[in-house]
Parts: sequence; structure tokens; C-alpha cells
Amino acid sequence: MKKIYFLAFSLVAIFALKSCASGKTQTAASSGDLKIQKILYFNPEIFPEVEEIKEPTYSAFYSAVSDRIAHFRNYKMLRVDSYLPFDSADSKLIKEFCENNNAQFAVIPKVKYFKVGLGKYVFSNQVVVSLKIYDADGNFISETDYDTYKKNARLLGSAENFIKIGTVGAMKKLGKNLRTAKKDWQAPVEN
Repeated sequence: MKKIYFLAFSLVAIFALKSCASGKTQTAASSGDLKIQKILYFNPEIFPEVEEIKEPTYSAFYSAVSDRIAHFRNYKMLRVDSYLPFDSADSKLIKEFCENNNAQFAVIPKVKYFKVGLGKYVFSNQVVVSLKIYDADGNFISETDYDTYKKNARLLGSAENFIKIGTVGAMKKLGKNLRTAKKDWQAPVEN
């Protein structure tokens, strides 16, 4: 009889300890999820507005952003296939997008191609990538730009490559600006 009570007591104790251990694991996992910051990236404004260069520019820009964000484990990129004007962004609209996507930040990009030659559609591969970052309440935090011609001084290469170089350079400069501003944001943690 004592063996039956001992067996029943030990089974109850094991189940109780297992449930406590799994509760700690779930709490630790959920607290780790709180540290992940979601950042909305809108479609970049492209200058000059030529329909043929929009889709390759979008794909090169988002490829560079996702490659750069992959180095950090506490950031998650959310792509918004919507256009917001770079110079006159509506803070109410940014706040609404952030609330609907549970994002802490929103980035509005602009890609400007250099015009070379006399024709309307003659371009250089050099670009200027500009980024503006807003918080979830629609408040402006920082702005930066990266000129691929002034920084790299390379003349040869594809436009997609220069967009990627400009995007990564602008993101690095934006990170430096945020670190010096010491706002309420969490420092990136590299993998």
C-alpha cells in the first residue's frame, strides 16, 4: 500500500515539476519576443519617375535591406507595398501603419538616379539612397543619405549593385545617427 501511495505521489511531483519547467520556458520565449523590434519599410520614392525602373529598384532595395537585417536577430523587416512621399510624409498615416503591423519604427526611403546626357531617359548607374526613420507614433527620429559616387567613386557596375551599396551605406549611417542620438531604441545584436 505504501508503494502505491509513493508511486502516485512521485507521479504527481513529476508532473508538477514538468509543468513549472515548461512555464519558465514559455515565459523566457515570450520575453525574447518582446525584444524583437519590427521595422516597416515602405516602397522607395524613385526619382526620376520612370515606370521601367521601379520594379528592379524595389527588388534591389529590399534585397539589400533583408540582407542587412539578417545580421541582427532583434530586428524584423516588414515590407509595405505602399508609397509615401519622402519629403512630406503624413505622421498620422505612419502611426496607423505601425499600429496595424505592430511595428516600432517606419522607414521611408528615396532612391535618386543621376541623370547623365541630354536625353530624358539616359541614366547613370550611380544613385543617392536617402532614408527617414519614424517611431510608432509618427514622430520623426533621423534622416540620412548615401551617395554612391562620392563614397565609392566607382564608375562601372550595375544599377542594382549600386542600389544595394547605397542602401547598406545609408542603413549604416542611420545606425550611427541613432547611436549618437541615444533615443529609446534597442541596440542591434549581431548573430
